[in-house]
Amino acid sequence: MYEIAHRVLALRSDPPRDVVVTVGMPYEEPTGEWSCPYRIDGLDGWEHERKVTGPDSLGAAELALAMVRAAVTGSHEAREGLLSWEEASPGPRAQTVWVTWDKKHDVAYIAMKHEISPGEATRQVVAEDAVLDYGDKGRLIGVELMNATARLPSEMRM
Repeated sequence: MYEIAHRVLALRSDPPRDVVVTVGMPYEEPTGEWSCPYRIDGLDGWEHERKVTGPDSLGAAELALAMVRAAVTGSHEAREGLLSWEEASPGPRAQTVWVTWDKKHDVAYIAMKHEISPGEATRQVVAEDAVLDYGDKGRLIGVELMNATARLPSEMRM
């Protein structure tokens, strides 16, 4: 599943553990309907990927979020007051990137933020089939990737 949303909840158990909620990117089924995968790790009985189907990508995503909320709030862990939405565990967390893909030229651009303004890349470094764009503070802001079909995972090729 290509992750688009993620939250870590604190489970006050002995020993304490995390409950990780993940929602994937909606995709079109061969029937024309749209599905959205989701997963809840750490709650009893939810440790595998599931999906919901809707009429379009937004509808499928909305249904997935509703299912996640219903599963989490209806769990025996939540009913017993052991689950907290506010106390996320410290540590690394997933970050969002934005991927555009020019199928005709087989070039993808992976941006580290939603929009990169013209001229924002002040330095470029060419490395094999990739061009790394850096901003004025030396931070990586994007990667242009040639031969994207062979280099990107299938779930990132939209």
